[in-house]
Amino acid sequence: MLNALALQSGLGPLGSPVGILGVLVVLAVVILVGRFLLSMAWRLVVIGLIVIGTLYVLGLLGFGLGIL
Repeated sequence: MLNALALQSGLGPLGSPVGILGVLVVLAVVILVGRFLLSMAWRLVVIGLIVIGTLYVLGLLGFGLGIL
């Protein structure tokens, strides 16, 4: 009866427990991949700040590297 009610209410495959479980598994995978990519992005940002800051300080001190 619950399945029939869920299908009538327009939930489609999300009306069954298997559908809800599938959506939650997909959501968990998306969150885990997103966390990994964000941690990599933060590392790249910090490395970029260090490199550009070092080049800037060297430029202020008169060391011409010919890069910037």
